[in-house]
Amino acid sequence: MAVNLYNMKTLSKLFGSEDKVKVMRLFLFNPDVYFFADQVATRSKVSEKAALAEIVSLENAGMVRSRSSVQVTEVKKRGKLIEVKKKTSCWQLDPSFEYLPQMQNLLINSRPLRKEEILKRLSNVGKLKMVIIAGVFIQDKESRVDILIVGDQLKRGVIDKIMKVMESEIGKELNYTSFETADFQYRLSMCDKLVRDILDYPHQKLLDKTGFKIEPRRA
Repeated sequence: MAVNLYNMKTLSKLFGSEDKVKVMRLFLFNPDVYFFADQVATRSKVSEKAALAEIVSLENAGMVRSRSSVQVTEVKKRGKLIEVKKKTSCWQLDPSFEYLPQMQNLLINSRPLRKEEILKRLSNVGKLKMVIIAGVFIQDKESRVDILIVGDQLKRGVIDKIMKVMESEIGKELNYTSFETADFQYRLSMCDKLVRDILDYPHQKLLDKTGFKIEPRRA
């Protein structure tokens, strides 16, 4: 069962900073992955200095553990990309952390963003007709998508940027899709598998101005 609704401002007050919440969520949502500091910075959209400081803090608390590894990066030299290898530390969630269940319950099982906040962030992506959330937003791991956007004159680049910011806050890559209204209506009439998989399984409508009559799929 999900705990009470928390937003980023509340969590940042509880844990000291928004950066810490982002980094913690990244490790909690990806428990089997070892991250280098620059990867944590990129995924969480914080500076590398801030990412490293938060990682060290979490390691001292016992929430993450480190190991040495070889990181391969590409650098441009004389117009060519070359691989550079260096031995450095990387970190992973420590499954033996004493308070892991409590952290998971607070930071994963709580809804990451309020309904009003999601709609506000999407307000400038075009003429919105429908917004549906599923997956991480309703704690359903089986969902094919986390968010569906339907509208007219949709700005795909703007949507992508908004999703990247949301991913950094939630700590997980989001599966999202968007359709122009006419395309969505056509796919709905043709019983498109992706559309039906979204509509026939657990989801929540944050907005629906389409006026479409959506019938449940027959067994």
